Amino acid sequence: QVQLVESGGGLVQPGGSLRLSCAASGFTLDYYAIGWFRQAPGKEREGVSCISSFDGSTYYADSVKGRFTISRGNDKNTVFLQMNNLKPEDTAVYYCAAQPLYRSSPQAMCIASAPFRGYWGQGTQVTVSS
Repeated sequence: QVQLVESGGGLVQPGGSLRLSCAASGFTLDYYAIGWFRQAPGKEREGVSCISSFDGSTYYADSVKGRFTISRGNDKNTVFLQMNNLKPEDTAVYYCAAQPLYRSSPQAMCIASAPFRGYWGQGTQVTVSS
């Protein structure tokens, strides 16, 4: 069964950090674009950061540049999102998604705010509040 499972969300104070994990099962993330997306209540979904499993190229939304870092785990089937200096406006449900690289680049996937014929995780809540 093909699955993406996110973990690591929670409640954190402004200025704090969290690390989200996305673990793939039932398939391998070779030659995939993998990304993190978020959606806050009443707002459109946003592509936060995306990475290529082929060459490691990355894309970041302007709103998170310099604060968030996307990376792949040593097992190559896990993707992380390190989030530092969190702000209340980062509060959202964060989703992991993946699509084969031949369908589009990581940048295109993030800008489109969705994978093209790919897979979604179930989401993890991130709340930034004092």
